[in-house]
Amino acid sequence: MFALPLVGVLATACGTEAVSKGGPPVTTASPPAASPPAAATMPSAVADTVRRRDTTRAKIAIAAAATPVGATAPAREKMALPLLPTRTSHDSLSYVVTIRAGERKSEWPVKGPDPLIGSVLPAKRIIAFYGNPLSKRMGVLGEYPVEEMLARLDTEVRHWREADPSTPVQPALHLIAVVAQGDPGRDGMYRLRMPDSLIERVHTWARSRNALLFLDIQVARSTLQAELPRLLPFLEQPDVHLGIDPEFSMHYDKEGLKPGAKIGTMTATDVNYAVRTLAELVEAKHLPPKVLVVHRFTKRMMPNPRAIVLDPRVQIVMNMDGWGPPWLKFDSYRDYIVADPVQFAGFKIFFHNDVKSGEALITPAELLRFVPRPLYIQYQ
Repeated sequence: MFALPLVGVLATACGTEAVSKGGPPVTTASPPAASPPAAATMPSAVADTVRRRDTTRAKIAIAAAATPVGATAPAREKMALPLLPTRTSHDSLSYVVTIRAGERKSEWPVKGPDPLIGSVLPAKRIIAFYGNPLSKRMGVLGEYPVEEMLARLDTEVRHWREADPSTPVQPALHLIAVVAQGDPGRDGMYRLRMPDSLIERVHTWARSRNALLFLDIQVARSTLQAELPRLLPFLEQPDVHLGIDPEFSMHYDKEGLKPGAKIGTMTATDVNYAVRTLAELVEAKHLPPKVLVVHRFTKRMMPNPRAIVLDPRVQIVMNMDGWGPPWLKFDSYRDYIVADPVQFAGFKIFFHNDVKSGEALITPAELLRFVPRPLYIQYQ
């Protein structure tokens, strides 16, 4: 495996990633509502009746879910949905249920430690481009020439500034620095560590935009205890932060499996190790607090999030990962972020996979209605 050119190795890793993220995120939500019979197979009058009936039912259901009993006219106006007109009734219902679930969850906002001086969150919203520059298939970071990629990042940052002028936007690049592999490699760990020179190169790109750099770890059959210490010299930089991806952690009930064969697992013990390590680094090097992004799109990826210990020196983002139609992503945000408060919320958008069935990308205006509002947005 390691005898292959580096780009070939990463292409294989991306293929592994596609196995696990090639389908929509697992969700407890019901499947999409059955579509009415095609108009071409029915008399036009019957087809029109079906359309009117389904449209009316959807509008009634959305209004009932969105508007509290006895709501005044201003309250009804406040609940006007910012959904794109192309969204389906299924999207709309899921969206409203997710909003209401957040509003009813008294644990939001999380009553964690007060932010220290220099904390990024919640004062700013992070807009991050994700991937690896050695592969066009692993995300936007490697899909385009550097200047074009950075220009696209500028565009997304501008969109978020326009959508929410009250929250300053902090751009970021999110590099997969330890990449899960389809083959074991010499040490049997099924992961490939990116060279220091690549990390330094991406760090230079980030600094050209006053952006943060996130280093993401896919441990595969290795461990955080083995992978994180190597990255500490980079994390000593005040603008470098950390991401960990349970999807590719082949431990606990996934022992012996290849990355991508099944969705992996990390526990609060793993996250707490990362928190302690970062907190000690912040203390020892007199750094501003670090941001730790944890990816999640199934329950089993992080089965005990309530056991994560908060520390003012490390700000934890639970990032809703995975792709699919809007209703499925809304459901996933409700089930894996809203339902399990940790500290801060994130939301991932896939430029290509999220639009495979013709849907438009989820917009900043749509996400800003959620409770909690996501403060970390990742684009792949």
